Amino acid sequence: MAARVIDEDPQLAHAHALAASRRAGRVAVVRETVAITAYAIEDYALALRELRTYRRISGRDDQIALMVDSERGVGRPDRAVEVGREVSRDDLPVHARVELAIAMSGARLDLGDPERALSELDIPELDPDRAFEWSPSLFQARATVLEELGRTEEAAEWHRRAVVAAEALDDAAGGTDEEILVVEEFYDAPEPEPTDAESAEPEPEPTDAESAEPEEEPTEPTEPTEPTEPTEPTEPTEPAEPAEPAEPAEPTEGEAEPAEAEPEPESDEPESGDGADETEDGEVTDEDER
Repeated sequence: MAARVIDEDPQLAHAHALAASRRAGRVAVVRETVAITAYAIEDYALALRELRTYRRISGRDDQIALMVDSERGVGRPDRAVEVGREVSRDDLPVHARVELAIAMSGARLDLGDPERALSELDIPELDPDRAFEWSPSLFQARATVLEELGRTEEAAEWHRRAVVAAEALDDAAGGTDEEILVVEEFYDAPEPEPTDAESAEPEPEPTDAESAEPEEEPTEPTEPTEPTEPTEPTEPTEPAEPAEPAEPAEPTEGEAEPAEAEPEPESDEPESGDGADETEDGEVTDEDER
């Protein structure tokens, strides 16, 4: 996030870098970012402290030029020259070696020694006929030293070369602003409406793979279930006839057959015993004897 806004808002970039350092203070790239953003807001003391921490954690010297410039920023050009001479330039990457030469030249100018400042810029990477990413800065630094020496014509020539190198790098990077505007106008142009012949696109013929119907996997035939016979409607049941009373079972031997008790007609004649009518006094009448 800090790298995205450092050119437009260095204060905001520095705030993001400080927030990251509070969470990951032992990460080298975080301390490097804090140093770069501090340098951008001209807090050279903080930048110098963070650069030393970054150098100790990472063991790298690729930010040595920024350390030299920070020493210049705090008013110690002599110390800046000492820091720059501590490292071997042959061990540095090309861009770091060029940046160190520019920083050392500035420190020599701060010390009032333009001749030695110019000699600091006499490096193999100073090629006026070719443009590299470091060429515009290197050409400008040489022009500044030549102005200090009073060699104005040479200074103007190196200023012109710096401009030409910057334009060449812009062209190689993807074009100028005018080319970007042309591209935007091209995309904003309305697209032509398709004609009837163009709009009627033939439908693509199905390929063999698409036209082939997917084969269905044969499923095992299931046994047909027997249809259930429809149940006949039940006829309304007739009311049951009252069951006849069961005939009494014939009595077995030894059992007396129950006699039906029939009501005897009442008679005025008195019952007789053993065929003879008895009177109330127990005497047998003549009729009985007969």
